[in-house]
Amino acid sequence: MFLKENIIIKLNNGGNVLKKIWIIFVCSLIILNIFTGLISTAFITIPPPTPPQQPPTGPGGSNYSHAGVIVHRYGVGVLQYWIFEPTDPKPATAPLIVFNHGWGAMVPFWYQNWINHLVKRGNIVVYPRYQQTWLPLGFLHFYSNAITAVKNAMNELEQGEHVKPELDYFAIVGHSFGGGITCDMAALAESEGLPTPKAIMPIHAAIWRTNLSLIPGSTLMIVIYGEDDPLIKEGVEKQIFYGADKIPLENKDFVTQITDKYGYPDLRGDHSAPLTPTIPLAGFGKTDAMDYYSTWKLFDALTDYAFYGINREYCFGNTSEQRFMGLWSDGTPVKELKVTDSP
Repeated sequence: MFLKENIIIKLNNGGNVLKKIWIIFVCSLIILNIFTGLISTAFITIPPPTPPQQPPTGPGGSNYSHAGVIVHRYGVGVLQYWIFEPTDPKPATAPLIVFNHGWGAMVPFWYQNWINHLVKRGNIVVYPRYQQTWLPLGFLHFYSNAITAVKNAMNELEQGEHVKPELDYFAIVGHSFGGGITCDMAALAESEGLPTPKAIMPIHAAIWRTNLSLIPGSTLMIVIYGEDDPLIKEGVEKQIFYGADKIPLENKDFVTQITDKYGYPDLRGDHSAPLTPTIPLAGFGKTDAMDYYSTWKLFDALTDYAFYGINREYCFGNTSEQRFMGLWSDGTPVKELKVTDSP
């Protein structure tokens, strides 16, 4: 009898031990899960803010008056050019804009999204090739090649079923080497038989050959410089600003694009900023807020003001509208453009 009771007691004690082990095991699992959860939470990656998208209205916006773009290519070699015309609906006439590309961007692909934007807003765009290859062969004649191609394009536009150019509404924009050509074209417009440009916008411009004092005082001008441009120094852009001395200060501004790395992808004020290829290429341009709120907005507003007397606050005067670069997805303002008339 004693032995039986002893065995029962030992069994009961063993059951208590197992019960305690089980409780300790369960509690350990709970503590481990809590601790692991805390560690995991600490290392969760929060996605960075994303850049602003294209605004739906206003200069730089997507409120297009035309749904389509028609393109034709003419000429050969250094005198080749492309004509882009709005359609859907097709207008009878439209303002004429010359787009002078940077070195080596001999086909419109590199700026295609910007060109489409300009055309859908109701403009004709002429894109002169002006150079045959990447090599610097004949570069002293690039500006005259571009001028000849534009004159040929103007003659072509008067033929057939083209949208006819409104030559009283003529503007020029150019990037890099094309920015210098833009200055040459404006300075030589009268002597070369081109319309007097109502507006010009050289961007990260380099190498012009003409006396900039010949640029008419009636022309509106914005000079754009990128703070992280490794190729073009600010002093070069200042030479353009001050060299066009017939243009009064109230009708020209010097604008600096500011790099902002707050979110991802970042927004860079570098030499490739104006490039808007239809397929984004790393290091060779993409279409982003540096376009919508900078080059696109400024040139839209500049031509709006030059042609129709509207939207001056978006292109001149160092206003909040001119400087504004949109908001990151978390509501943080993108670093504003720097604007001055005394660089």
